[in-house]
Amino acid sequence: MARGRIRARLRRSHLYTFGCLKPTTTEEVPHPLQGPGYSRRVLCNQPQLHEKNSLFYCKNDISTTKYNAITFLPKALFEQFRRVANIYFLLAACLSASPISPFSPLSMIAPLAFVVGLSMVKEALEDSRRFLQDIKVNRRKVSLHKGDGTFGLRSWQKIMVGDVVKVEKDQFFPADLLLLASSYEDGICYVETMNLDGETNLKVKRSLEATMSLDNDGAFKDFSGTIYCEDPNPSLYTFVGNFEYENQVYPLDPSQILLRDSKLRNTDHVYGVVIFTGHDSKVMQNSTKSPSKRSTIEKKMDYIIYTLFTVLILISFISSIGFVAKTKYQAPTWWYLRPDDIEYQFDPEKIGLAGMSHLITALILYGYLIPISLYVSIEVVKVLQATFIDQDIQMYDDETGTPAEARTSNLNEELGQVDTILSDKTGTLTCNQMDFLKCSIAGTAYGVRSSEVELAAAKQMASDLDDQDLEQNMEQDLDLSNFPMHKESKVPWENIAEDEESELGIVVNSRGDEDRRPAIKGFGFEDDRLMNGNWLREPNADVLLLFFRILAVCHTAIPELNEETDSCTYEAESPDEGAFLVAAREFGFEFYRRTQSSVVIRESFSAAGKVVQREYKILNLLDFTSKRKRMSVIVRDEEGKIILFCKGADSIIFDRLSKNGKMYLDATTTHLNEYGEAGLRTLALAYRELDDREYSDWNNKFQKAKTAVGPDREAMLDQVSDIMERELILVGATAVEDKLQKGVPQCIDKLAQAGLKIWVLTGDKMETAINIGFACSLLRPGMKQICITMNSDSVTNDGKEVIKGNILTQITNASQMIKLEKDPHAAFALIIDGKTLTYALEDDVKLQFLGLAVGCASVICCRVSPKQKALVTRLVKEGTGKTTLAIGDGANDVGMIQEADIGVGISGVEGMQAVMASDFSIAQFRFLERLLVVHGHWCYKRIAQMICYFFYKNIAFGLTIFYFEAFAGFSGQSVYDDWYMILFNVVLTSLPVITLGVFEQDVPSEVCLQFPALYQQGPKNLFFDWYRILGWMGNGLYSSLIIFFLVIIIFYDQAFRANGQVADMAAVGTTMFTCIIWTVNCQIALTMSHFTWIQHLFVWGSIITWYLFLLLYGMLPPKYCKSAYQILVEVLAPAPIYWTTTLLVTIACVLPYLGHISFQRCFHPMDHHIIQEIKYYKKDIEDQRMWTRERSKARHETKIGFTARVEAKIRNFKGKLQKKQQSSQGSLSPS
Repeated sequence: MARGRIRARLRRSHLYTFGCLKPTTTEEVPHPLQGPGYSRRVLCNQPQLHEKNSLFYCKNDISTTKYNAITFLPKALFEQFRRVANIYFLLAACLSASPISPFSPLSMIAPLAFVVGLSMVKEALEDSRRFLQDIKVNRRKVSLHKGDGTFGLRSWQKIMVGDVVKVEKDQFFPADLLLLASSYEDGICYVETMNLDGETNLKVKRSLEATMSLDNDGAFKDFSGTIYCEDPNPSLYTFVGNFEYENQVYPLDPSQILLRDSKLRNTDHVYGVVIFTGHDSKVMQNSTKSPSKRSTIEKKMDYIIYTLFTVLILISFISSIGFVAKTKYQAPTWWYLRPDDIEYQFDPEKIGLAGMSHLITALILYGYLIPISLYVSIEVVKVLQATFIDQDIQMYDDETGTPAEARTSNLNEELGQVDTILSDKTGTLTCNQMDFLKCSIAGTAYGVRSSEVELAAAKQMASDLDDQDLEQNMEQDLDLSNFPMHKESKVPWENIAEDEESELGIVVNSRGDEDRRPAIKGFGFEDDRLMNGNWLREPNADVLLLFFRILAVCHTAIPELNEETDSCTYEAESPDEGAFLVAAREFGFEFYRRTQSSVVIRESFSAAGKVVQREYKILNLLDFTSKRKRMSVIVRDEEGKIILFCKGADSIIFDRLSKNGKMYLDATTTHLNEYGEAGLRTLALAYRELDDREYSDWNNKFQKAKTAVGPDREAMLDQVSDIMERELILVGATAVEDKLQKGVPQCIDKLAQAGLKIWVLTGDKMETAINIGFACSLLRPGMKQICITMNSDSVTNDGKEVIKGNILTQITNASQMIKLEKDPHAAFALIIDGKTLTYALEDDVKLQFLGLAVGCASVICCRVSPKQKALVTRLVKEGTGKTTLAIGDGANDVGMIQEADIGVGISGVEGMQAVMASDFSIAQFRFLERLLVVHGHWCYKRIAQMICYFFYKNIAFGLTIFYFEAFAGFSGQSVYDDWYMILFNVVLTSLPVITLGVFEQDVPSEVCLQFPALYQQGPKNLFFDWYRILGWMGNGLYSSLIIFFLVIIIFYDQAFRANGQVADMAAVGTTMFTCIIWTVNCQIALTMSHFTWIQHLFVWGSIITWYLFLLLYGMLPPKYCKSAYQILVEVLAPAPIYWTTTLLVTIACVLPYLGHISFQRCFHPMDHHIIQEIKYYKKDIEDQRMWTRERSKARHETKIGFTARVEAKIRNFKGKLQKKQQSSQGSLSPS
């Protein structure tokens, strides 16, 4: 408690010159709040008065569900009857109650009710998960003022506009609040907005001076005030309002607003009054309603059903025309039909009515062309596929105990057709942890540990070079020619000299580094030259001393002393700053204490551990902003010297160096380039000594600018600071690794090899996003960066059309540059910020912007709002017409997750909003590789094959009914018993097709990962294009013709019974149905690539079930089984013709398909066919070298990922070798 009070007494505003601008005078002009959009009035501490004053504000509970208790039934029914087949079966079920129906009502209504009901139950279960997570968020607790200065806990959902709440450290803000006071004396608090905009740096918020005194619970006993402000809107970075308090009106701006889902950091507590609640809050205004998503295959399935409907209507018309002709011209002569006593639907005198009646009968009769069980079978298969995704141990995160979760199963197959991934950065690619890894001091590089990027690239390069060496000795081996490959000339590993090896970027000593982890969080540095006081023996020990002191002094952090261990932890604005302080402590310069005007450093100069406390008086602190890109602190040391310590972006610092300060510039620049290539974030460090008079003159100007009032105050401060931050002397540079989540570079590389495009959409600033781009190899040295920006002057001075024209010109020039590029290996990266993106997304520019983006290897959008993320996702989805996947972990990602075809949420530490809005959730980005390349590939092929087979079997079955009706005078008579027709889709053919959709594997999971180019079968839609669909339909047509006509020809005038009788309709129909059951089940057995005992059980068990059914059905009394009485035992089984016909027809039906697949595998094999053959003959085990070589070739050609980085290095290296050889040959040739 004591430490908290000491810390609270610090007036933190003294640490911020720019970050928390505030005039010292109270003569501020209130905002003019007139006109539409500014109608909100908040009565502070009196929420119950709002409704009395007709101010009806929404509640604070939120809902991300698709349905609620009222909308579930109508919306769910709408979802089901969006499927055209269900509309048909609904109409057929209604007509089945009429006398013209060929079937009983139960046989039509029961399957429809079962299918629709099961689908609705599945929808309800999936939406209930979102509902439960909404409840979890709505029931979070916060301390709320109950009256008389007392606070008590209340759930978020019960908070109302006007309530005063007290938020503790590390808690989320429950609504949008006006900051009234904080635990710091001057009303400062720190807010982490990573969940809103992706930025990791803490934001400084400051209360109005008038409310700073409300710093304890009792102060709110008589508190009241009124806020007049803007209406709810999605802008995260703006706020306009006035606060009427104690007869004064104070203007409000974004620096006093605390947004819902941001988090309080480094501050014990704050008090705030609720302005916007629930769906009125800015973060929820940025979200969109839960969309109804359908997969590409499901949409295409509608068109197939339209095709089948056309066929159904066509054959129904043919049947009706045939019926009318027969009824009008032949039926009156058929005396045995009693034409004198006939029903209206057969009356030749009323031929029009008879024709219409028969048309309806035919539409119902031939309905088996449309597979009613298709939808329910797909639902069952998708739920089981989702269960396998949930249970995949390879996607289980041990650290958090979080499995993968398919939150909706509607989009499983869509995972296998993704073309573009749009990813958040913070919390998705990175884990928001910085490690101090390397540094350059006095022109000398320190730090031998390799970054993750270097390790990944070194491994890949070693693998590539080894593979190329193998390739030289294997000219005659099998070639996977179907894969998209690119060949390099051979470079034997042993021919590379040591200096050339280092030029390739391979850090030989780092190969064992991967398993070593820094024991100290934030410090991954390894170099004995600087540790344990050894730096004193270095040549430039005085410069090293300055470097360490800059790290320890130049910051705005607060130390927290652990009295038990006598060591400090730090509350810093950014992870970078925290890493610098940890590094300084490990080097022997521990930041120990901060007072209002000084900092104390404990300096340890030797291994003996002698500690000296040095105090530095803080004279001025010029804090870091994204515009300045640097921070400085002016201190007076114990010897009385005045020194300016400065750290910032190297481009900014280098421009401010004095002539004498550039001694180490060239060496430091070289090191910075190396660090950047290794994916590290860099800062340059410099200093300047000042004399008293110079400082005094400058400080007078600075204080004058600081106390100025007016719009020019910030510009004046910037100008005066710029005067001081010049004539600097360069000391060195730091290199910090922004820790990527485990496996991110490898995952991105694998996804790139699978042919996927990856865009990064982040709220972070451009420099940070570019650093991460290098770290995960979305960017690489040599890649041409296209930065579309607009300068700050044009924003204020130029009109909208001028700005838009300038941006369009930049886009056009960049597009032209890409078109004119002749180097096939050239790679372009597009980088754009949020302000520019606002104009680029307008209707008359967005298509040109998209065209440019598609032409680039990688795209990074920085400083984008949640709304812009969603708009970019929509543009890519609609503009390219291809499947998009969005992945993120925070509330700021909800919009793009919902807008994309597939939304994936990272179940990280920053709330569950992204997961709640997502279709799939995983614990780490690296699991996306398995989710897409394995499960996506499998699910796509399974669903595609399953649907094609469904249409095949229903066409094969349904057309035989049509043929028989034509054969029987278009009478509307079915050749099959009603129970046969009911069981066909529900029992006898449903389970094998479900096993196909659940268990089928063209290749095992490890092969999917080894051959990522296999994934392209999905985006290219090789298994569900019209060629394949029509091929399966043609196969069904062929099978129906063979089954019907062969059976009819064989049975037509042959003796069937021992006494010479021919077969009746029941025997013919049952034999025909037996042939169908054998044919479709043998066909599915040929289709399967992967058999388990379950497939064998269901495929062959379905055939056995048919015979068991015939046996049991025939045992029923004739009243129930009608003409099928004892049909198997007494009629069919004793007749050899029944068994020989079944065998002959089955072979005739499956033979063409068997021939087709044999021809394809021999002469036009697909990628997976070749792999299956290699695996079958165990070549992957017997010939490991060949298998490794083929794996290295089986990559989709890509320009991103560390594989592309390595290949670029190898090309560069080869070019240098060729130049050396040419120059050496030139020097040896005679003059």
